Order: sequence, then C-alpha cells, then structure tokens
Amino acid sequence: MNAIITGATKGIGKAIAIKLAEDGYNLSVCSRNQQDLDQLQQALVHTGVETHSLACDCSIKAEVYRFCDFTASRFEQVDLLVNNAGIFLPSSFLDESDEAYESQLNLNLNCAYYMSKYFGKMMRAQRSGHIVNLCSIASKEIMENAGSYSVTKSALLSLNNVLRKELAVHNVKVTAILPGPTFSASWEGTSIPEDKFVSPEMIAESLSQILKIKGVANIDELIVRPIIF
Repeated sequence: MNAIITGATKGIGKAIAIKLAEDGYNLSVCSRNQQDLDQLQQALVHTGVETHSLACDCSIKAEVYRFCDFTASRFEQVDLLVNNAGIFLPSSFLDESDEAYESQLNLNLNCAYYMSKYFGKMMRAQRSGHIVNLCSIASKEIMENAGSYSVTKSALLSLNNVLRKELAVHNVKVTAILPGPTFSASWEGTSIPEDKFVSPEMIAESLSQILKIKGVANIDELIVRPIIF
C-alpha cells in the first residue's frame, strides 16, 4: 500500500507518517525543511517501508504539482492521500492582514485542492483509493480569534464533501477528520496543561482504525476532541 502525506514532519502529520509506516504503508512525504524530512526518514528506517521525500512549499501551486509529479514517478498506484499541510495564524477577521488570509487559503485549502485533483484522477482510473482531509472543529464551529482559519477549514470540509460525492461511484473513499484542540506547534507557549489536549498520536491512531474498515463502508466525518477543554 502506498500513501502520500503533506506536511509530514511535525505534529499530526508526523504522527500519521509514523503510524502508517508501522502499519506497512510505503510513503511519499513533503514539508518545507529537507533536514526535518531526513530526520523523519531516519526515524522510519526500522519499519522497513519505502519512503520518498521532497522539500517543497505547499502554499505555492507549482511546488505542489512538483511534489505530485515526484510522487507519481515513484508510485504506480496511490492507495491513500492525506491532505494534512496547514497553518493557523490567530487573529480576529476584521483585524487580520490580507496576507494572513492568503497564506492560510493557499496552504489550508488550495494545496488540498491541487493534490486531490491530481491523485483523485489516478484513483478514479484505478477504481480504488482513499482521500483523507485533515479539517478542524473550526470547519463547523466558529472559533475565537480564528477568523480566516475558520473560513479556510470550512471550505476544506466542503471540498471534502464534493470529492466524496464525485468519487464514490468510482469506489474511492473520502473522509474528513475534524480534530479539536490538539497539542502541536499551534499551541506552543500555552499555559493549558498538555493532558487537556488531544495528542497527534490519537489522531493518527484514529486514522489507522478508519483504514482498517473494508468493504463499502465509508467514514464520512470523524470529530476527535478532548472530553473537557
């Protein structure tokens, strides 16, 4: 089985990469920093899976397609695409800069659009595959101090639903995972205790369990958040 993960060297993306490798998936991963990618590949050596990595900026269309072509040259078949790359720039909607909106739009939504279109066509042709979009609880609930982030994550959930509708007839599954507060880089410096958060490993384990469901069943959405926050 071959899987693609964007933004794979930190937080949820890294946890997913480790879990999928342990589950036996060959990986094609990307992030902006080659050193981080090298460290991830080293950490996965013990799993024995095939791992390919490319440093690229997923907020830039040409870079996203460069990673798509890179992956397609390594994998004849793609079984899983995890659209994880994203950024959270806290601010109220009226007070944030246009650049903050554009940065979040490009990474949180556009990257997933380009990746899904490229590999969705491949999955459609092979009549198999699974696309997973890392949305957010902000896709459904307006979060304080998360203006454009909420807008882009809501749009990502809409993209997820369009993909699911179009690809279902081709035997391709599409799932949205909506994490609540997750202890990752977005929460660096917080005074909230770590045990109040969902961990990246919990999200990765949830995805692993979803992928074990065979047959026609599709998990449309999964919300994972702390019991009390």
